[in-house]
Amino acid sequence: MAFINIHWRNQPIKIEYEWVGEPHSEGTILVFLHEGLGSIAMWKDYPKQLCEELGLRGLVFSRPAYGHSTPRHQDVKWGVDFLHQQATEVFPEFIKALQITQPVHLLGHSDGGSIALLVAAHYPHWVDKVAVIAPHIFVEDKTIQSIAQAKVNYEEGSLKKGLSRYHEDVDSAFWGWNDIWLNPDFLRFNITTEIERITCPLLAIQGSDDPYGTMAQVNDIVKFVKHARVVEIPNCGHSPHRDSPIILSDTLKHFF
Repeated sequence: MAFINIHWRNQPIKIEYEWVGEPHSEGTILVFLHEGLGSIAMWKDYPKQLCEELGLRGLVFSRPAYGHSTPRHQDVKWGVDFLHQQATEVFPEFIKALQITQPVHLLGHSDGGSIALLVAAHYPHWVDKVAVIAPHIFVEDKTIQSIAQAKVNYEEGSLKKGLSRYHEDVDSAFWGWNDIWLNPDFLRFNITTEIERITCPLLAIQGSDDPYGTMAQVNDIVKFVKHARVVEIPNCGHSPHRDSPIILSDTLKHFF
């Protein structure tokens, strides 16, 4: 585990990151972008295992407010353009700080999938291939209902205790995510016209039983990115790397 400092919106930010897989590989780097409540630790061993199978070097990091990266101050409210901020402000600064100059592969999950799509759309010269798992390209009622239930589970159930194992400041991670998704202004979130710019190979994966989104999220990607490929994983929830890791890895190995 290592840390690197970047500046985001005139603030110094400490980013937690880890290299996994083949340390001496000179091929393309595979960058992992975690879900809305994720972190390096919440990926568990999946990035390492996948990169070793692919023979690639992998880069995993925790975005600001997650894992052991700099927490969000309690009095700071993120805007509804937060995912765009992560894609067009935080990600470029992080990549530049690590002096990565060659195009990378991206693998994004959930919110991280949305960020990966935005990076590929806005910085095509930085991305060689992009795979997204359970991405959000617009807001569905099903998603909001599940996120509202997560709020109840956090305040009244065991979710806070479970997440606290993975985040230095669990309130920072949870409320930064939950407040944005339940903000009525966020209902207008829609990146379909932006992803039309994506020119690199694109794979979109969705579990059939995902409580946070339907197949419309990935099927609609093909409407705007004609060359994209869609894979549905049956009997799988929101996190295929936990629910169906073998099927997911086989799919990603074929793509990458």
